[in-house]
Amino acid sequence: MQNFLLQVTQITIIQIISLFGIFFVFGFLLSRIQAAILKNYSSSIGWRGILWTAWLGTPVHEYSHAILAVLFRHKINDIVLFSPDANTGELGHVAHSYNKKSIYQSVGNFFIGSAPLIIGPLLLVVLLYVLIPGGGELFSSLTDGIKNFFVSLFSVNNLSSWCFWIFLYVSFCIASHLAPSKADLKGVWRGWLLIVLCLFVANCVARLVNSDITRYIINFSHFFSGMIAVYIYTLLISLLHFILSFFILLPWRRR
Repeated sequence: MQNFLLQVTQITIIQIISLFGIFFVFGFLLSRIQAAILKNYSSSIGWRGILWTAWLGTPVHEYSHAILAVLFRHKINDIVLFSPDANTGELGHVAHSYNKKSIYQSVGNFFIGSAPLIIGPLLLVVLLYVLIPGGGELFSSLTDGIKNFFVSLFSVNNLSSWCFWIFLYVSFCIASHLAPSKADLKGVWRGWLLIVLCLFVANCVARLVNSDITRYIINFSHFFSGMIAVYIYTLLISLLHFILSFFILLPWRRR
């Protein structure tokens, strides 16, 4: 029995890493960069300095929650797209409720809480395609290296185009407000623990009937794997915002 549970646990861990490993790494890195950007503003011109991106980035963040809440059949009780509060640090919120007896709705908490990390990066890629000439080729250049990507992005033609500056500003707005808040993380972990439990039980049943669902899990994980370039692109946009805000705000930085 002990050997059986050990094998099931090992299989479940492999499946979890295959499914969500890239996703969690991206979320962690993005949250660190986002915190550093906020610190740049807070330590120079004050907390409200972030509002120049939050007015647009926050509604995208909250709409992402709302879309996934509807998809997982949660009831949206209240939605505030943008209402900054310096005391709590809250910029907006989506309040939703669900049937706790429903596994589908309970698992949905994970996807609802992390929705901005899924929808936001995809929206950034759409903006690249729409606003930047040759955006598709530019996005593909990520596979050739980060240096080539930046050289192509900041080409003379792009720098002289008003569409490029709109794209850059809107990208900063969205990318700077994708990381889950503390309230979001509570929902994420509730859904996450249920996902792990469901996988563990499914693996127990599969082992008892001499089956293995790992290959099906890995096939499904190709969705997140296919988004690696999207995640790298989002991180680069966020990192660019951090670098620019650091140097531009340097004269106002408090000692």
